[in-house]
Amino acid sequence: MTEHIEAKIGEIAKTVIMPGDPLRAKMIASKFLTDYKLVNSVRGILAYTGYYNGKLVTIMASGMGMGSMGIYSYELYKYYDVDRIIRIGTAGAYTTDLKLYDTVLATSVYTDSNFAYVQNKENINIINGFNNLNNKIIESANKLGIVLKESCVHSSDVFYKMNDNFKELNELYNCTCVEMESFALFNQARLLNKEAACLLTISNSLVTGDTTTSEERQNKFLNMIEVALNTL
Repeated sequence: MTEHIEAKIGEIAKTVIMPGDPLRAKMIASKFLTDYKLVNSVRGILAYTGYYNGKLVTIMASGMGMGSMGIYSYELYKYYDVDRIIRIGTAGAYTTDLKLYDTVLATSVYTDSNFAYVQNKENINIINGFNNLNNKIIESANKLGIVLKESCVHSSDVFYKMNDNFKELNELYNCTCVEMESFALFNQARLLNKEAACLLTISNSLVTGDTTTSEERQNKFLNMIEVALNTL
C-alpha cells in the first residue's frame, strides 16, 4: 500500500492500462476483462486487475493533469514494480489532419510545464517515446486494422487558456494535439527505467470546434482500448 493506492503487493499487474477517467476504467474492466476485481478505490481512483485473453492486466485511472498522473505512475513503477504503463486518453486536435475519433500514438511529448525541473532539476521539455513499447502498439494496431496517427503531443498544465497558441506549437514542435498527462508519465518512466506509451482519441478540435459528448468520451472510444489491450 502507498498513500494513494490501497492495493496489496501482487494485486497490480506488470502492465497497467491507464485512462484518466475512473468510470472509463470501470467500463473497460466490465467490457473486456474476465475474473477481475477492484483493487483500489482511494479518492475515487478506480483500479481493476483481471485477465484479457489469459493475460493479467490492471486497468487504473490516473485522474486529470500531470500532478495526478505523476503521483500514480510513480507509485506504480516504484512501489508496485510495474514494468509498463499505457495511457489511453482524449486529446484536442491542433490540425485539420486529425478528425474526431482518430487514434494518435505519441512518438514524443512536448510540454511548456516545468514538471521535470521541479521533480529532478532537469531543463527538459521534450521526451521521446519508448520505441520497444511503441513498436508493440503499432504491431497490435496493424493486426486489428486500426490506423494510428503517429505524432508529437503537447502535454499542458492548463485546460482553460486565455490565449491559446496551438498554431505556434504546431509549427515549432510539430504538435498535432494536446492533452494533460503524458509528459509526467514519460518522465517517471524515464527516471525509473520503465516503459510508457500514450494512445489518444481525438475528442475535439481546436481548429474546427467539433467536439464529442462526455458520454461518448467515457464509453465509445474503443479503438485505443483494443490496441492497448492487444499489446499484451
